[in-house]
Amino acid sequence: MKEFKRKIQEITSIPTENITFFWKGRVALYAILKAIGIQEGDEVIVPAFTCVVVPNAIIYLDAKPVYVDIDLETYNIDVNKIEEKITSKTRAILAQNIFGMSSDLDSIMQIAEKHNLYVIEDCAHGFGGYYKGRPNGSVADAAFYSTQWNKPFSTGLGGIAVTKNDKIAEKLRKIETQAIPPAIKDVWSLGFLLLFRDIFMSSCTYWLITNIYRFLSKYNLILGSSQGEEIEKPVMPHDFLKGFSNLQAKRGIKELKNLPDRRKIAELYAKKLNMPFYPEHNYLRFPVLVKNKTAFLKKAQKHQMEIGDWFLSPLHPVTSNYELWNYNYGEYPNAEYTAAHIVNLPTHSRINENLINKLCTFVKDNKNL
Repeated sequence: MKEFKRKIQEITSIPTENITFFWKGRVALYAILKAIGIQEGDEVIVPAFTCVVVPNAIIYLDAKPVYVDIDLETYNIDVNKIEEKITSKTRAILAQNIFGMSSDLDSIMQIAEKHNLYVIEDCAHGFGGYYKGRPNGSVADAAFYSTQWNKPFSTGLGGIAVTKNDKIAEKLRKIETQAIPPAIKDVWSLGFLLLFRDIFMSSCTYWLITNIYRFLSKYNLILGSSQGEEIEKPVMPHDFLKGFSNLQAKRGIKELKNLPDRRKIAELYAKKLNMPFYPEHNYLRFPVLVKNKTAFLKKAQKHQMEIGDWFLSPLHPVTSNYELWNYNYGEYPNAEYTAAHIVNLPTHSRINENLINKLCTFVKDNKNL
């Protein structure tokens, strides 16, 4: 575990004593919220284009997520709309790295300083990227990373909480010690899934394995990123606050030795598709808008094109009963338009120039279906 912390410190510039580990990224977010004192009645500002586990973590503390629409150029929170959502109950702003692309942190930090608020970087997609020369996760008061499937590096499941603030770090360490140790069954299941992924996952098997995994996760038949109960209603599972295992740490050390250069792949996509490229961003995925998302993805699956569907909705993967998460559908047009039209291209280590050419040709030929 100590070696894994040193590896994280080398990339993030966060002191090792200010790094804590949890079972999933959402658990790391929950721990941060708890460490900064979020409690019943408090409000936390979040982008209206996110994963449902983000508002879940807020609601688990009896606080309220307050949504802000996104900027259509970056798909991140629109900084010009933040202040109108701040009230006397607001305690924090969550700044997301969607697809590995950083939010406008300077502007967000200025707003937070003006209103005496905490800023949390959601770096679930952002590990290894930079914001104006500073590593993602090192700019705000605290940050969390996800090391789950399809993240910048994967330990199967996993979450990391980091902070520059020693007082927050002390509280995070205490919460870390209170976390339930992963059961032997969990660790063995995770080890099997990692082995299965290493052997069978490829561009040709992407859709088959993804669909099977999502189905089994939904019905709690497998150790999934999102279990069925988490996307049905915002009620905290009894074993939610769970710690990190040595298996995950060992896998993390191995993964960090071979981080793919996602920027090079993203730059090739940008050139071939005539789209903007931002060299500091990590590009967990390369986002593209299409006219008919359903038809496009159906054809991609038919032709075995590895193209992602993130995010299926403004609160991925929830597609109904948004009010349970305090989300009023229809109030965030940019987020809802984006969810209806966005797909993404892979940037992992198995992608080569031949696959890039095939994917770009497919996008050009079918984006206006």
